[in-house]
Amino acid sequence: NGDAAWRVAARMDSLPQLLALLQALCAQHGVAAADSLRLTLVVEELFTNTVHHGHAGQGDAAVRVQVDVSTTHLNLHYEDEAPPFDPLQQLAEPSPHRDLPTDERPVGGLGLALVAELVERFDYARAEGRNRLQLCLRRQG
Repeated sequence: NGDAAWRVAARMDSLPQLLALLQALCAQHGVAAADSLRLTLVVEELFTNTVHHGHAGQGDAAVRVQVDVSTTHLNLHYEDEAPPFDPLQQLAEPSPHRDLPTDERPVGGLGLALVAELVERFDYARAEGRNRLQLCLRRQG
């Protein structure tokens, strides 16, 4: 088992550093490329939402990302200081575009649906002024 935790500012220029840290962790623990890519996509989507929707594009508020690597799963703990936002509530609402072919869908609004498809478990809590997400990805490689 291995785990790592990072804290970065909620700014898009923090994203490359965060993704590099994730990829290094995956490489260190022999995580298959496909699983590493799924984890990267999930974190990239959550982080982009935090920056653009939670902080209107910029901010020094902290985003905390922790990944626990086991032989069967990648457990992601994601925390931000943005206003309350429950992604599970949004996912429960019907999307008028979800059934359209990908190239006919409007840009945006599908990120959370994609995240939900990539993970085995997706939990949300609001605690201590933070949005806390716990996601579990089953390792396939």
